[in-house]
Amino acid sequence: MTTLAIHQPNYVPWPGYFHKMAACDVFVYLDAVQYPRGRSFAARNRIKTPNGPAYLTVPVSVPKGHDGRVSYLEVGFADDGWRAKHLRTVEQCYARAPHFDAILPLYRDALGRGDSPVEVNIALIEAVAAYLGIASRRVRLSETLPEFGAKTQLIVELCQALGATRYLSGTGGGADYNDEQLLGEHGIELRYDSFDPPTYPQLWGDFEPRLSVLDLLFNCGPDSRELTTR
Repeated sequence: MTTLAIHQPNYVPWPGYFHKMAACDVFVYLDAVQYPRGRSFAARNRIKTPNGPAYLTVPVSVPKGHDGRVSYLEVGFADDGWRAKHLRTVEQCYARAPHFDAILPLYRDALGRGDSPVEVNIALIEAVAAYLGIASRRVRLSETLPEFGAKTQLIVELCQALGATRYLSGTGGGADYNDEQLLGEHGIELRYDSFDPPTYPQLWGDFEPRLSVLDLLFNCGPDSRELTTR
């Protein structure tokens, strides 16, 4: 039985993203779905600073004239200086972390790959997944289905295209769109990923949950593999 999971390519996402990626056989980057309007994790995530949690935000440029409806593939960068700013901020916040010397090059190298947010985000996710030893097959929606339906219909179409008979869903907002009856009619079993966010040693005071995976990697290094994929 082949298990499929999906998710938008977010910016250095939280550890739960990688838990779901590790728990499936095929993981699909939803690079061709609509880019979210308003605040989301598509172009930002939280790290921990000496003054508490703060966002690293990628400045993006959305094409005009589309009534706000554009895909991830159509979004560009609003300026060219953000990478240096993010790298400098991460260096300042995690220079004292136990695994700084190993993780900073991983972040820096992936940060320099790609000329669009979706390409950089996927490069960063792939670099982290490789470090964590995640062996699932990863594909892109844009390279799998030229056209696709919405919500559960998209899941059905992806499962059919990729030979999956089980869909692994997250428990966040996306779970509200799951139509278990429709999945069952197509022979697809619905399961939910169960992730218990780990508590681990952090810099700068009391533990802060649900940060970017960067925080876990800098503080725990190789131990992040067990903490993320268990």
